[in-house]
Amino acid sequence: MKSTTRQHDKYYVPAQSYWPIIGAVGLFFIAAGAGLTVMQIGKQGTSGFYLLMAGFAVLFLMLFGWIKNVIHESKTGLYSRQMDLSFRQSMWWFIFSEVMFFLAFFGVLFYARMLSVPWLGGAGNNAMTNELLWPDFQAVWPLIKTPSGETTQAMGWFGLPLLNTFILLASSVTLHFAHHALLVGKRPLLKALMVITVFLGICFLYFQVVEYSHAYRELDLTLASGIYANTFYLLTGFHGMHVTLGALLLFIVTMRIFKGHFTKGSHFAFQAAAWYWHFVDLVWLCLFFFVYVV
Repeated sequence: MKSTTRQHDKYYVPAQSYWPIIGAVGLFFIAAGAGLTVMQIGKQGTSGFYLLMAGFAVLFLMLFGWIKNVIHESKTGLYSRQMDLSFRQSMWWFIFSEVMFFLAFFGVLFYARMLSVPWLGGAGNNAMTNELLWPDFQAVWPLIKTPSGETTQAMGWFGLPLLNTFILLASSVTLHFAHHALLVGKRPLLKALMVITVFLGICFLYFQVVEYSHAYRELDLTLASGIYANTFYLLTGFHGMHVTLGALLLFIVTMRIFKGHFTKGSHFAFQAAAWYWHFVDLVWLCLFFFVYVV
């Protein structure tokens, strides 16, 4: 029986879509909601939080809807080998852009810690200026003074950060063996390993929320505390957003696996999600060392 699907030899150009506009609206709500939430900390008002949650809801709607369209196009044979190559190149460029983001944020941390703080403390030729303008300043890290006047820092590396490190490393291992199970056709093992991987990603996010709550309420590590607190939340929070996106992608891939999608020779969506997850894990190892250990 002849297949009803037709493999296009030419490059497939999809029709105009409204999903990019919806995604832009969701990102605007997230940015505005995050800003209002920070401004309303310690004050009466929760409009920022509701706007932030609405933004995430719109963004998730866009992701599921857009990915559903892409899956439909793929399953109906609209994609050629050239299209597959374009997907791969796009994913690599996307990951490269994320690498540049994190390099910039790590650069902020290194600049503040290795250059700005020593300079304010009188390093180099700045000793005279230090004595005249801020003689009581001590060039130590973390550079933070809480409202109570005491110096504090984030949770030690041997607590939840170390546990989260083991969790992410374990998730990379289970994801690797899940890929191997896909290649050898062991579908039951593939399903079990993917469920475990998604569960480990959710566990990481849960423990990060616990860590943030502990740091904010008990350690008094707020955004008003100083540059250390701001760089800490910037790096760990931005990484947490990537873990959330990665877990969402893995969840979608897992649902597709349970529906019988992917074969040994055709499973780029699985590969793309795996590349992204391994990238997120690698960034966390750097973050764990430079933010918590050093």
